Amino acid sequence: MTLLPPLTALADLDTELAQAGFAVLDAPSLAKLAAVSAQSLAAWAPLWDDLPPDDFLRDGGRYRRRRHGCFVVNPDPAGTLTPVPHRAHWQPVEYNALHGGISRWFAPLPAALALAPDWAALLRALARRAAALRGGGSAQEPWFVEAHPFRIDTTDGIGRPTPEGAHRDGVDLVVVILVSRVGIKGGETRVFDARGPQGQRFTLDQPWSVLLLDDERVIHESTPIQPLDAAAGGHRDTLVLTFRRGDFQGPEAGSEPGAQAG
Repeated sequence: MTLLPPLTALADLDTELAQAGFAVLDAPSLAKLAAVSAQSLAAWAPLWDDLPPDDFLRDGGRYRRRRHGCFVVNPDPAGTLTPVPHRAHWQPVEYNALHGGISRWFAPLPAALALAPDWAALLRALARRAAALRGGGSAQEPWFVEAHPFRIDTTDGIGRPTPEGAHRDGVDLVVVILVSRVGIKGGETRVFDARGPQGQRFTLDQPWSVLLLDDERVIHESTPIQPLDAAAGGHRDTLVLTFRRGDFQGPEAGSEPGAQAG
């Protein structure tokens, strides 16, 4: 059996995120939050069929495909979204013991996603939630956003959404949007208090439902997936967005959330 996620009413999102360190919205709530249509979100799903392989998996697996893009949500009244020239994804080993400390260059996002008006609306809406989480002053700061469309499949018989295990990402807000689950079992989400043993487990199964995480308060992971039918295979598609104050993470930047580039 799969455990249903503990859904939060949209009106209670900021309170729940501040108190519990995480919150889950259903698909209609995400569409309302971003002021976009459910049809617009669903129209992006075919883009996950064109994700190149992740060539940086240190466990030797072939089960992950992904792209990567970076943006800045500016603190002007309109929340102007500025695309950033393509850059490497980098994390310190303190946050990613498996893949930290290396510059990973992934294929860029397709223009159909990165330049879509609804994409800008989605990032602006989530940046406002990050600002609310960090206090009113954060609304006057730019938010540095990294976008990761992932496909985890069962090419190897098993696929690992988080091969690094339970972790933090070194940002302020982590957003995990489920795009689809096809022919799989597993892929359970687990969220734990970073300061103690308390935690919750559940399975995101509704396309375009979303998990929001206060990365300073909680650690998270997703369990491996397996195919329901070995011959047919299966996959799990997600869009992971991270929001960070100060700068993007990089070898020259501070690794703690809010640190300034040096």
